[in-house]
Amino acid sequence: MPQGQPGALAGTRVIDLTQMLAGPYCTMMLADHGAEVIKIEPVDGDPTRHFGPFPADDTAHHFGGYFQSTNRNKLSLALDLKKPEGKKLLLRLVRDADVLVENFRAGVMDRLGLGYEVLAKENPRLVYASIRGFGDPRTGASPHVDRPAFDVVAQAMGGAMGITGPDERTPIKIGPGIGDIFPAALAAFGILAAYHHAARTGQGQFVDVAMYDSIVSLCERMVYQYSYTGRSPVPEGNQHPILCPFGTFPARDGQVTIGCPRDSFWTELTEIMGRPELASDPRFRTNNDRLAHRREAVALVEEWTRTRSKAEIAEALGVRVPFGPVNTAADIYADPHMAVREMLVEVEHPGSSAPVTIASTPIRMTVTPGGVVRRAPTTGEHTDAVLLALGVGADEIASLRAAKVIA
Repeated sequence: MPQGQPGALAGTRVIDLTQMLAGPYCTMMLADHGAEVIKIEPVDGDPTRHFGPFPADDTAHHFGGYFQSTNRNKLSLALDLKKPEGKKLLLRLVRDADVLVENFRAGVMDRLGLGYEVLAKENPRLVYASIRGFGDPRTGASPHVDRPAFDVVAQAMGGAMGITGPDERTPIKIGPGIGDIFPAALAAFGILAAYHHAARTGQGQFVDVAMYDSIVSLCERMVYQYSYTGRSPVPEGNQHPILCPFGTFPARDGQVTIGCPRDSFWTELTEIMGRPELASDPRFRTNNDRLAHRREAVALVEEWTRTRSKAEIAEALGVRVPFGPVNTAADIYADPHMAVREMLVEVEHPGSSAPVTIASTPIRMTVTPGGVVRRAPTTGEHTDAVLLALGVGADEIASLRAAKVIA
């Protein structure tokens, strides 16, 4: 989102009560596209500010890379919600808000006297969204509702780990925090759907996303596979249970991915490999034939890739066969695609003399482009500005700060 150019969500006010990864990622998506996201955090700061890494010359440690990445474009209001004055300030903010997002355990906001029903009375058009491990009783009381959950729990229970790994005895956690990030993306979608409804009707609602449910939906393939076959899918390494060949293959200097989801791609691949007769071989003619002889089909491709570098394979396959090298972070930084798409952006890091790089939004829009316009905030950096805009006088702000209601 270029400086001075509003995003598609300009004019939308979001109250962000989230911590860790799932909630902040959700509200980050909204902030990246122009929403005014007011991050409400404890007076001593969001605990994730202490997570690294930190630049080598940063001695202030306002926040590390973990916090910087998913809290960019936001305002910070440090507020103690356990104090009556803090609750009153939140209610005042809610009256003029469009969205509120939280990811506490079920019942926490209710015990604070700030549950959905209370806030909806203050603002009937409010879209209130929660992201929890096992959802909220308002939409279905899970027997697991009181259990805490993080990414690894959602990956394990939702099936992602159960179909990832070198073999059926070795389930493996997926590297990125998909147990947080995918629920976050679904919550952002749900928020915008509910916001659209509220804009048309004036009627707000409760949006509930469970991390467990989200990963089950991400692993939709295993659901229908079990229904159709009666067998639970298991990890199958880096190949695909339905398509062949479709996975990773060794190169002379690393690994590459090749996918042939259609028989025409297999024909192209066999020609490039110098083995055109394989396209008409009854063992490999169709995808189902290749699946039945997967070990032989994969071995044939491996035999060809193993003696070539990643660059040589890329040149040989060109645009004829789906292909991609297995990239490191350094490879991603060096890929000109990243520069053209402006996917890696530099932002200031308070306490450091040099900027740092974070990933930008992958959602591109031609009229209202989103993006990163400012770094993550320091604790309470915008407390005074937000409260002054709310109509709180300077004397009252000073009194609230002295009572440690705000920071």
